[in-house]
Amino acid sequence: MSQALGLQSMLFVPGNRPERFAKALASGADLVCIDLEDAVPADAKDAARAAALDAARGDPRYAIRINGLTTRDGLADLLALATADYRPPLILIPKVEAAHEIVIARSVIVDVGFVPLIETVKGLACADAIAAEAQVVMMMFGGGDLSAQLGVALAWDPLFVARSQFVMACAGAGVPAMDVPFTHLNDTDGLRVEAEKAKALGFAAKSAIHPAQIEVLHSVFRPSAEAIAEAYEARDAFKASGGAAVRFKGKMLEAPFMRAYEHVIAIGEKTNA
Repeated sequence: MSQALGLQSMLFVPGNRPERFAKALASGADLVCIDLEDAVPADAKDAARAAALDAARGDPRYAIRINGLTTRDGLADLLALATADYRPPLILIPKVEAAHEIVIARSVIVDVGFVPLIETVKGLACADAIAAEAQVVMMMFGGGDLSAQLGVALAWDPLFVARSQFVMACAGAGVPAMDVPFTHLNDTDGLRVEAEKAKALGFAAKSAIHPAQIEVLHSVFRPSAEAIAEAYEARDAFKASGGAAVRFKGKMLEAPFMRAYEHVIAIGEKTNA
């Protein structure tokens, strides 16, 4: 799961707009996902695939979202990645509804991490099994398609239960959860509020559709210097207690809480590496 540890932001960029790839990287996003699916019209799929593979060869900060594995374009994407001389560390697979889709992807490509997108009611019902598949290193909540299927707004309250079920499935499999992008580009306050809610619910990261959103996401999801310092203090206190429960900053520090502190330390070390 090393590819996804410490990942707090991912910026989508259309695969048919290669002139935007470098600008997306310059945003400071932890990862830039070149999208071959929704953002690319049917007659531009082949050119976008070629551009994505060429870009990925030059920088490991790129990921690629292929088309769904139940489509001809998705199978073409998978085979092109399998025969390429370089593959990005992460491949996003949209509209996953069953664990066997990951089995198919894994049978073709063995040296990458997969990020399934759960975007339908059926996919959500199978999310625990999908998350548990080998090579799945992160899961992404696809609220756009899910909200359309449910006939509700792409907003926090209508999707709260679905988000909660999704996070539980990810936690059960031990893989981090990434939230859907916030689509109101001029509402910075709304972005911050939704990101804070997502973090509080258990999401490790949130995706973005505009470079201006990255700074806000990092300010929410990245542990502060104070939080990292407290985590190191907690580690020292727990070690000094010999691993027994100990009073720390007015609270009882036990093994479950120490695991949370260790997670903060690990993310901080990777972010600041």
